Amino acid sequence: MAQNYSSAPATNGFPKSDQESLRSATEEEKRRKRMKWAVYIAAFTVFQVMVILVFALVVMKVKAPKFRVGELQIQSLNADQSTPSFDMKFLAPVRVKNTNFGPYKYDATAVDFTYGGVVVGQVIIPKSKANFKSTKKIDVEVSLNSSALSTAASSGLANELGSGVITLGSQGKMNGKVTLMLMFKKKKATEMDCTMAIDVVSKAVKSVECK
Repeated sequence: MAQNYSSAPATNGFPKSDQESLRSATEEEKRRKRMKWAVYIAAFTVFQVMVILVFALVVMKVKAPKFRVGELQIQSLNADQSTPSFDMKFLAPVRVKNTNFGPYKYDATAVDFTYGGVVVGQVIIPKSKANFKSTKKIDVEVSLNSSALSTAASSGLANELGSGVITLGSQGKMNGKVTLMLMFKKKKATEMDCTMAIDVVSKAVKSVECK
């Protein structure tokens, strides 16, 4: 008796089992490509989020500039313990330190120099600009005179002149705006609050401290 052997029908010259294997391999390749693209998209999204966060937290974050006076260069100093009184002239190095990623444009600012809380001299810092990530340097000539001191303040001055060191203060509030990316503007105010110890005998600055 003749025996019949059956085999999977062929399509396009390939047995059905081989076609299924090819189809399975093609689907697996497509799945791998989809996964690869999904990974690329996810990585790109994470990268964008990180860039935005860095931009928001570092670049777009606006800090108040620092407004300080440095060590004075005394030009003349006359003091009299018996009166008591003093008059003084010096060159004050004022600094506006801008740490932002945009320029800081500030208004004209008055700086008061005080003794015992009493104003004994004043200078005006002209309107100008501190460029981004830089320090604006302004040197101003200052003249001080103790004639406005009260009796109580004069008594304290007599004691300080006796010790050979007088203590001065400098205060001022600067208003301005930081400009980011040429269009975003943020108002920022900064204050100066410094204390200086002056040696009357050597006519030199012993220390300068700013808050």
